[in-house]
Amino acid sequence: QAAADPMSSSDAPEDGPKEPSSVSQNISDADAFKILLEMKMKKRQKKPNLPSTVTELDTEDGSKVYVVGTAHFSDSSKKDVVKTIQEVQPDVVVVELCQYRVSMLKMDEKTLLKEAKEINLEKLQQAIKQNGVMSGLMQMLLLKVSAHITEQLGMAPGGEFREAFKEASKVPFCKFHLGDRPIPVTFKRAIAALSFWQKVKLAWGLCFLSDPISKDDVEKCKQKDLLEQMMAEMIGEFPDLHRTIVSERDIYLTYMLKQAAKQIELPRASES
Repeated sequence: QAAADPMSSSDAPEDGPKEPSSVSQNISDADAFKILLEMKMKKRQKKPNLPSTVTELDTEDGSKVYVVGTAHFSDSSKKDVVKTIQEVQPDVVVVELCQYRVSMLKMDEKTLLKEAKEINLEKLQQAIKQNGVMSGLMQMLLLKVSAHITEQLGMAPGGEFREAFKEASKVPFCKFHLGDRPIPVTFKRAIAALSFWQKVKLAWGLCFLSDPISKDDVEKCKQKDLLEQMMAEMIGEFPDLHRTIVSERDIYLTYMLKQAAKQIELPRASES
């Protein structure tokens, strides 16, 4: 996060005081670092007022990790993410995204809604070219599920990720990490774990998905008991799919969180 330059004389209001241009040159990198760090520490709450969806964890070496439970189509999840980042002023923000889905961070809601609704032959061919026939088809089927929810709710997915990206950029010295396993790896492992008839059954279910969904249904997805119930149903139908899509990614994300929470030793030349 770069330090913002002081307002130059050309940018200052006409009726305001004119500061000499030499002022910005007199502030060293060390001074700018100290100023920004002080600002950050003043904003950081010792006893943060966190949403109920946040779980606080302590690492062995004293770092704190705040895990925010979210739903991808939830307005309240976006608010929870913003509130948490503002309260704790984190050093690192980790999101459940990979480099293949990073585009959703910079797309606006209208573009994402349009993209989600327009699933055409060209997109299918591109998905197959990148991931192979079965993985490409599975990707498009899951996009169809996402488009179905998007159409029902009139809301684009991943709003909490975009809010995290924007809010993290306001925190001095805050790193932003993509913590999820690459989606092509997950798709390929998931497809390989299914038998031929399981693939047919899953594809059939996704193709003819038409159940209505409301915003209340989305909010229920943040409740642990409902998630456990849904997972139990999924395990019964496709146990290997649950292993690759849920359990393996849980392990991957846990590792990424542990890496992000490690203390970093500053260079010896640093005063603090």
